[in-house]
Amino acid sequence: MTTVTDADPSADEAPPPPADFAEALDRAIGLVDLDELLRLVDGRCAARDWGGLARLRERCDAGNDAGRQLWPAAAHAEYRLALEAPASHAGAVLTDGAGRFSPGPLPEVAAQHHEWRDLAAHVPPGAPGVLAAHERVVRGEDCRDPEPVGPAVLDLPLVLAPWEPEYALAEYRSHDADFLSPARPVLAAVELPRAGTRVDPDDTADALLELVRAWTAGSDGRADVAVVDGGALDAVAALGPRQVRAAPIDGRDAVAWMAWAAASGGAHGRRSGAAAGRFGAWWVLGALGGTLDEWPPDPDDLGAVLRGLSWLAWEADEPVLGWRLHLAVEDPARGRAWAITAVDA
Repeated sequence: MTTVTDADPSADEAPPPPADFAEALDRAIGLVDLDELLRLVDGRCAARDWGGLARLRERCDAGNDAGRQLWPAAAHAEYRLALEAPASHAGAVLTDGAGRFSPGPLPEVAAQHHEWRDLAAHVPPGAPGVLAAHERVVRGEDCRDPEPVGPAVLDLPLVLAPWEPEYALAEYRSHDADFLSPARPVLAAVELPRAGTRVDPDDTADALLELVRAWTAGSDGRADVAVVDGGALDAVAALGPRQVRAAPIDGRDAVAWMAWAAASGGAHGRRSGAAAGRFGAWWVLGALGGTLDEWPPDPDDLGAVLRGLSWLAWEADEPVLGWRLHLAVEDPARGRAWAITAVDA
């Protein structure tokens, strides 16, 4: 993966932008010519003129304040600075309120090509900088030194625990992005037991539903969780499918799927990012281990909780479209199981 740093020769600042750029910028802003402004963004990126791109963003922001509708150009310039510019410019755009119209949260965008050790000196104190550090953690970087300055927005360790998986990450590009999921397991038809009686929802049920809150609250998704006294297939049966395909999966894969769901915005919701997805998966494990009142949990204790659980991936035997999360988890020591179905077509 390419990493952009201020020390890279290819990332050096370009000379001041030519006079024709300044004239073209004045003209495009005066005419509210968004097509021309977006062409200017591409041109400054091609020339690696990050100072010019930053000035374009500032001028468009000022135009917005004056009543001109220049926010698409300002947002795109902001996104390209976070994604492609050296850390000095990428870090500077990680401020409260930035990135509202980007394909994904700017801390996640900036973390794709910038290591935390490079960003840290340029990120203003605050939540976006803290989130950028956590986004680097999910990419495998130890971000404990220097520690980010700002609120404990996620309150998770700034280094991966040994039991954590390789998380599914977004892939941002200049004009589009891919939001990849973990590899789907091979499933086989299984016979479901007779549906048992659900027990009352608990903290784990709430935590599982929270994984897909963006799907159900910000998009068109639907989700349900069944809690039963019994095994994983009993919980699946309690959700009501007639036929299913299923396969056991290990705890790492289950964490990866939960994190992917919590990071995603589904079909139309706002993506929260891989770091928030990691938090969602930890929160489910904390609920399963009964440690939500002692947050943050000890990573080793949470790993022990994970090892004591049995996980099942499953799908109803019907056409599957769009975003979906179908997991079941069984706690043999308690004789209790949970299953979630979540779909956002």
